[in-house]
Amino acid sequence: MAFDIEMIKKAYGTMAERVDKARQLVGRPLTLSEKILYSHLWEGMPSKAFTRGKDYVDFAPDRVACQDATAQMALLQFMHAGKNKVAVPTTVHCDHLIQAKVDAATDLARAKTQSNEVFDFLSSVSDKYGIGFWKPGAGIIHQVVLENYAFPGGMMIGTDSHTVNAGGLGMLAIGVGGADAVDVMSGMAWELKFPKLIGVKLTGKLSGWTAPKDVILKVAGILTVKGGTGAIVEYFGEGATAMSCTGKGTICNMGAEIGATTSTFGYDDSMRRYLISTGRPDVAEAADKVAPYLTGDAEVYANPEQYFDQVIEINLSELEPHLNGPFTPDLATPISKMKEEAIKNNWPLEIQVGLIGSCTNSSYEDISRAASLAKQVADKNLKTKAQFTITPGSEVVRYTIERDGFIDTFDKIGATVFANACGPCIGMWDREGAEKEERNTIVHSFNRNFSKRADGNPNTLAFVGSPELVTALAIAGDLGFNPITDKLINEDGQEVMLDEPTGNELPPKGFDAEDPGFQAPSEDGSGVQVIVSPTSERLQLLAPFEPWNGENIMGAKLLIKAFGKCTTDHISMAGPWLRFRGHLDNISNNMLIGAVNAFNQKTNSVKNQMNGKYDSVPAVQREYKAAGVPTIVVGDHNYGEGSSREHAAMEPRFLGVKAVLVKSFARIHETNLKKQGMLALTFANEADYDKIQENDTFNFVDLKEFAPGKPLTIEIFHDNGTTETILANHTYNEGQIGWFVAGSALNLIAAAGKA
Repeated sequence: MAFDIEMIKKAYGTMAERVDKARQLVGRPLTLSEKILYSHLWEGMPSKAFTRGKDYVDFAPDRVACQDATAQMALLQFMHAGKNKVAVPTTVHCDHLIQAKVDAATDLARAKTQSNEVFDFLSSVSDKYGIGFWKPGAGIIHQVVLENYAFPGGMMIGTDSHTVNAGGLGMLAIGVGGADAVDVMSGMAWELKFPKLIGVKLTGKLSGWTAPKDVILKVAGILTVKGGTGAIVEYFGEGATAMSCTGKGTICNMGAEIGATTSTFGYDDSMRRYLISTGRPDVAEAADKVAPYLTGDAEVYANPEQYFDQVIEINLSELEPHLNGPFTPDLATPISKMKEEAIKNNWPLEIQVGLIGSCTNSSYEDISRAASLAKQVADKNLKTKAQFTITPGSEVVRYTIERDGFIDTFDKIGATVFANACGPCIGMWDREGAEKEERNTIVHSFNRNFSKRADGNPNTLAFVGSPELVTALAIAGDLGFNPITDKLINEDGQEVMLDEPTGNELPPKGFDAEDPGFQAPSEDGSGVQVIVSPTSERLQLLAPFEPWNGENIMGAKLLIKAFGKCTTDHISMAGPWLRFRGHLDNISNNMLIGAVNAFNQKTNSVKNQMNGKYDSVPAVQREYKAAGVPTIVVGDHNYGEGSSREHAAMEPRFLGVKAVLVKSFARIHETNLKKQGMLALTFANEADYDKIQENDTFNFVDLKEFAPGKPLTIEIFHDNGTTETILANHTYNEGQIGWFVAGSALNLIAAAGKA
């Protein structure tokens, strides 16, 4: 039986009535996304139609999922909420703190020793508050959620941007910061601006070398890293229904890379097959009873231009395998053009490492298709030219692929199987030689490829592709190799071609595992003690942020004017810094150290206006804080792109930054800043970014009149004695202004709990 089956049946029990009412209110057929949104309103039965991209709406998600790196801060905040138990089903997954270095067994054992304090904390706090706990080695959060918790038509939030992976099972699964998760775990409404809708019509059918990953690589090339901001991407058409459930998950997973709120597919036979294969026939049976409500109305898909804000059409029969990168996941290149592009851009053609797996591409189907290529190495007397690694998505997948002989196949080509964890995908890869910072090329089936992302080397060029293509490229060792047309020279000097990859959508013998790694919480956790040592370097109890003093912010100094792309990786790096995710003071020492200073084009080097000296960003900000000097951060477009990590908002808040003023925000980061009581502002005139000078001082002269829809006026004092006045826009509503006034959203939750 599935986890939380009664909750799922209850959600289905109210869905038809709510969707029918919403259809009446809206006055037209509904997309799947709208059906899920309107059936999860906090008020229950819909009472009005909402305007996309404008109305803020309160929702009631069905469940919450947290990974270990973000769960620490989320649960430290939840401990302040004054609740005895989480209000909705919640899980914690230990997947981020396991570094890939040697092999699965060695790396997992080392992680359990190094991060034992954190794992014990998460285990005990989960036990106390009724949270399901998935132990280190159980798998990557998104794969485990897909295998155990995701259900068609549901709504969930997760403290990781790739929570959207569950869209492969027809959910609206949305990445959020920990403060949002605390709201829902505390039994409060979750607020979201009603999203716009992008429809992607898939015609034809995938075949040969083309994989589901190529669909999202193509879409990323079309929409770019910010083209999906504020929108849900809904896939439909014959190409969608012909695709596997896990293939759909891959597409939704990487939708985070286009800034989309989430992505989803309608319920179909592939989802039914997956639910049954993963031991949830009861969910499939329940979904079948309301199946028309778990997909878009027929009229919508017949005339999508009338119902979506934007429509993209892709013919899968004509789609070519793609590689995206380097340094950004939206630089899309068809494999037939890669050699030409690589030569033109002087990208190293020799591939050093090929890596498959991760939360994006670690399904049984992915691994089996990659294994069909690995088998050809021996069959065709080839030799794998690049290093090759596999990161299974869960213990269930790992055990099953070992049972079915795939790991043995990979062993024969010299591959390394890492632990069932995030590993290289999030920078948790102790790659030999990376410290030399040599220019090199790697290919992987992950989702992100920002500078330094995988191995910490700014000169590693990472290209994103399907597991099949990555495997073929690793065998060839050549970025310009096109397996569709090109031949390889085997060990006998003969020309051979790789056969097209083949594999099974689901394991013929079913999934299995000796120990999936789940720990159920106590029925009554009141006696469970959660201990955090006051001398710990890894964990630190939180103190509430100070509320706004009601005065205008005057005399604020510029901390940094960030130049170009500034992701959450630049604001709060992962990799070795993951060990401090539960200690706000310690992890604040990485604040903005990856951001490029617009005035000297250096990272982690900013001017301290109090003494005229340059120092690291955290050091300068700590001196401002000690002196009681307010500061602001200025940024470019899509500021805060990437991970949902709220540390990128909590660190500047903790160190005394008052406002972040940028050309535009990525959705999750803007919300995270608001939740922590920060001012998240955008230039009313983008050209004003160019007016900001290194020694500027800022006065927020009308902050006392802070109100929805009313821009803030900022006076800028330059060191040459001149003054300019600019306007800054914001998207705060009354409730969010309440967060700012209280000092944070959590302060309001705690106050409500005491009332």
